[in-house]
Amino acid sequence: MSEEEKVEVLVVASKVKNYIKTTSELSTSAEVYNVLSQKVRELCDQAIESAKNAKRKTVMAKDF
Repeated sequence: MSEEEKVEVLVVASKVKNYIKTTSELSTSAEVYNVLSQKVRELCDQAIESAKNAKRKTVMAKDF
């Protein structure tokens, strides 16, 4: 198993697949969920830093 496969998926695959299908009538590759999860991690990491810089212990919507 590769390192990428060991990383936890942070998105609900069925919801993403359904959204893509109903919005565009396109299919979704299995690789999408890992890539999308990485994007979510990056956004969360930025929001965490923003909250820390503001001396808060809570990540808020404005941190994104």
